[in-house]
Amino acid sequence: MMTIALFGAAGNMGTRITNRLRDDREYRMLYVEADEAGEARLRERGLAPTSKEEAVRQADVVILAVPDVFIGPVAEDVVPSLKSDAMVMCLDPAAPYGGKLPKRDDISYFITHPAHPPLFNEETDPEARRDFFGSGKAKQSIVCALMQGPEEDYARGEAIAAKMFGPLLRSHRVTVDQMALLEPVLTETVAATCASVIREAMDEAIRRGVPAEAARDFLLGHINIALAIVFDELDWDFSVGAKKAIAAAKEQLFQPDWKKVFEPESLRESVARITGDLPA
Repeated sequence: MMTIALFGAAGNMGTRITNRLRDDREYRMLYVEADEAGEARLRERGLAPTSKEEAVRQADVVILAVPDVFIGPVAEDVVPSLKSDAMVMCLDPAAPYGGKLPKRDDISYFITHPAHPPLFNEETDPEARRDFFGSGKAKQSIVCALMQGPEEDYARGEAIAAKMFGPLLRSHRVTVDQMALLEPVLTETVAATCASVIREAMDEAIRRGVPAEAARDFLLGHINIALAIVFDELDWDFSVGAKKAIAAAKEQLFQPDWKKVFEPESLRESVARITGDLPA
């Protein structure tokens, strides 16, 4: 039986992982929190906290379910005392990409992150349709990277990730660098920013007199069509007028060199903000 030490077990992500793994017969779970308040939350859920020292001594796998800004300090504290051949799992690429994991050649570093349930899916259960984050109702894909360690450890890490984030749609193997392009660049720097602008545009239409409910219904319906067209879910195309509006608006809304956010220098700067090395 594999022993997994879950750091940050009382947090939001730690709670989700605990709910998925606590009854799994393949794993023996140890729950670690940084303070008495966190340990109290664990006890309220019927979980016995384990001290950091004892968890590190026993762990075959350590999962760092802590905020990005704490990954570096926690890893510096934990990694030197791990037994040889242990695995450290991170749930976001920012800290690993930013060089926050200490050097130690005899352990494995495995990075994974959920893709979250896709907009276009085949879910029929109402609860699954509303499972936006992937809390166990809807299928979602994951991305995984073996940052260092023997090749067989990829399968070990992927199996844990699949259970943490299942039910699984697909599992994709990528590099840490590629995962960092996916998040923060693709999903946060670009997609989340554009989504925020769309919401601001709806609010502006409402401010100019459009009834709020009408604006929301009209916008979300049209977003659904636009995304279906752009991502080839629908055998259709924008009208001639819409194409002209899109071409003109791109010049107004976007800088010509906006794709520079994918360049290494911009990515390093974004990661430095996430990990606390630069002000937000």
